[in-house]
Amino acid sequence: MSISRRGLCLVLAAPSGAGKSAITRMLLSGDASLMLSISVTTRAPRFYEQDGVHYHFRTQEAFDAMVASGDMLEWAGVFGRSYGSPRGPVEAALAAGRDVVFDIDWQGYRQVRAALPGDVVGVFIMPPSLVELEARLRARGDGEAEVVRRMATAEAEISHVREFDYLVLNQHLETAVAQTRSILEASRAAMARQTGLDDFTERMAKERPPG
Repeated sequence: MSISRRGLCLVLAAPSGAGKSAITRMLLSGDASLMLSISVTTRAPRFYEQDGVHYHFRTQEAFDAMVASGDMLEWAGVFGRSYGSPRGPVEAALAAGRDVVFDIDWQGYRQVRAALPGDVVGVFIMPPSLVELEARLRARGDGEAEVVRRMATAEAEISHVREFDYLVLNQHLETAVAQTRSILEASRAAMARQTGLDDFTERMAKERPPG
């Protein structure tokens, strides 16, 4: 027998270069109960990107209509383009007992938490140091101006760390993934998520032999 439960939203936020996307990919690998929230964007797809796989590509008019109708859990403008998380697939997953991981920033986390109170677990992925973070940005080929911009943004993002439920220090990727997975498993077992607990205990009682 199993106990049916409501899914949860696992929001991972971090400064650029802290390893959030790598952790997300490793969590998704081999976990059928976890799905990625695929964002809607108004930017044009890159040559390798597929609609509905990497992003949902929409016009600005269609995006604005989704916001106006309440079909976005969170949204923001970035460099003249709009990005957001569609509400429908997430709510369907939660009701079916599947968990959804979000790769968004602290502002998006605020919005999702406000839209789905009680369903959101926030994890902030912290780099081991700003020196190490800068080295990672340079190692991946970001130009000088981009490194300066991202480092300034990183300090602003880190200032919001205490808004999150958990902190994971990504000094070693495998350890950070294991810690994040432990947070996910513990959150899945939270009593508030066990929507089928009463039915489960009733079935247990009926199966008990008389005497």
